[in-house]
Amino acid sequence: MHRPAATGKRVAPYGSWKSPISSNMVVADAVRLGQVQLDGADLYWIELRPQEGGRNALVRRSADGRTTDMTAPGFNARTRVHEYGGGAFLVDRGTLYFANFQDQRLYRQDSSGAPRPITPPLPLRYADGVMDRARGRIICVREDHRESDQQAVAAIVGVDTAGAAEQQVLVSGNDFYSNPRLSPDGRRLAWLTWNHPNMPWDGAELWVGELDDRGALGRVEQVAGGQTESLFQPEWSPDGTLIFVSDRTGFWNLYRWRASKVEAVTQLEAEFGTPQWLFGMTTYAIESADRLVCRIIENGRQRLALVSPTTGETTTLRTVYDEFGANLRAAPGVAIVTAGSPTELPALVEIDLSTGQAKVVRRSNPITIDSGYVSIGEPIEFPTTGGHTAHAFFYRPANQDFQGPDGERPPLLVHIHGGPTAMVGRALDLEVQYWTSRGFASVDVNYGGSTGFGRAYRERLNGQWGVVDVDDAVSAARYLVAEGLVDGNRLAITGGSAGGYTVLCVLTFKDVFQAGASHFGISDLEVFAGDTHKYESRYLERLVGPYPERRDLYAERSAINAIDRISAPVILFQGLEDRIVPPNQAELIVAALRKKGLPVAYLPFEGEQHGFRRAENIKRAIDGEFYFYSRIFDFQPADQLEPVQIDNL
Repeated sequence: MHRPAATGKRVAPYGSWKSPISSNMVVADAVRLGQVQLDGADLYWIELRPQEGGRNALVRRSADGRTTDMTAPGFNARTRVHEYGGGAFLVDRGTLYFANFQDQRLYRQDSSGAPRPITPPLPLRYADGVMDRARGRIICVREDHRESDQQAVAAIVGVDTAGAAEQQVLVSGNDFYSNPRLSPDGRRLAWLTWNHPNMPWDGAELWVGELDDRGALGRVEQVAGGQTESLFQPEWSPDGTLIFVSDRTGFWNLYRWRASKVEAVTQLEAEFGTPQWLFGMTTYAIESADRLVCRIIENGRQRLALVSPTTGETTTLRTVYDEFGANLRAAPGVAIVTAGSPTELPALVEIDLSTGQAKVVRRSNPITIDSGYVSIGEPIEFPTTGGHTAHAFFYRPANQDFQGPDGERPPLLVHIHGGPTAMVGRALDLEVQYWTSRGFASVDVNYGGSTGFGRAYRERLNGQWGVVDVDDAVSAARYLVAEGLVDGNRLAITGGSAGGYTVLCVLTFKDVFQAGASHFGISDLEVFAGDTHKYESRYLERLVGPYPERRDLYAERSAINAIDRISAPVILFQGLEDRIVPPNQAELIVAALRKKGLPVAYLPFEGEQHGFRRAENIKRAIDGEFYFYSRIFDFQPADQLEPVQIDNL
């Protein structure tokens, strides 16, 4: 430590600052808030609990305000349809139906009983269900793995709520289905469908069919969509109008369908939808036949608004929040959604639609942080290759007790999100604050391909994965160095999944960063294309090119084929049960770097899939990455951290 500065802060090297924001704080009492559903006056939601081994617990807040766990510790409400899941439960008049992770069967839980399975013990998976009360069944997506995992057969089926009758296949024949939604009179069914090589944000179709007295589909018609039109979240209004989202104008806007005619509700250069990685995602809610509550993203910034489905009139709802999850629901006069802000951790909140006032239902983390340790994300735009502009949020080091030495600039951690179609906002994130409160600067990059800026920005990545994302990551770092905000000799880059792929490409094909961390990232595109699950099995045809016709591109953009060009130390984190990016992807890189003699560390985690869910593993990954950089950048952490074995150092 050095003498106190004139500000009263202690002067200490960046990275060595003592922070109250620990990895324990990130996970100890934290939950991730997911799917939300209303059942009369009762509110239900999913909590992913790292401290319970990553279990998805179902929770209810009853009309009297009491909160109750609805699923016992032996049950995990999580479906594996598309591997990413979502849409794992529904509730009807107090009866709960959910997919259990361990056996993937649907369970029924009556108000005064234990869960019991209503589907057979077969390799079948279920998601995104709606109640067909008149026919005593759930209409849902079913994924059949009896013949093959990589070629699982998708269909929309009817499942008897008592588990007595045979399942009825309503729609089949295409590669993928989602969003089966029943009209208020029970006579029509809407759904989305798409085929390889499309992902739903590339192109999908919206269909409506008439249900006969036996519950089978009769006449069907296509409402919207095609190979180059992305559709999202069809919902029936109480008056029988079908609302949906389409990006036919280049932005995801609202539309309505009635009397076999499609009409635009909004025509903004803004996004009302989002990439459908999970089932059950909702970015708007029908409060009444005359009013919608919508999350709108304009140029990467979010707001909540009220929209008339007849006139398109849009009124921003003023709240203390400016980030909203894709789990939006509404009841008369209120919206329920996960929300956060640069100074507020995400929470499930109930927002009064007349005043914008919010009442917290459930916090994702009960802790409070003194504002003196919080760094606020600053939106930045920076030039990148091809004359384009890219976007990011920049976080300066922030700790009320410390400052860096005169003339020294902080190390920078560049964060690359996954997807790669996801986007990052600037809601308070304890993992970001973990770094900034210790003296790192951080930047979250919304590189070309990210959501929130329209279809053209998203499509910048088509055919260019491993190029555009890499260039934008490098451009962000160079921009901040040129602005004098960070130390160009202490640049690190980190990312998970698709972000991990970008990390490995940056460290292989660019000589800009001095260290990096790949969390379950792809190292070999050819191996990934052959090993991954059905949902993403042809995703790379859009992002890279057709395979094997453009095998040259797959080889050219895979870090594993150019190990000799990697010149920076790397740490890799991997779940050993990951079906999306199998462990061999990390192990190939680790073996090659060990052989080359470059500093490398590897932390595999038993029992983890794609994205870590267990508290002890999340903590170990956070602290392990920080420890790794402390060795590479030669600073002494203030905390006693469990060491990481770094080969060749």
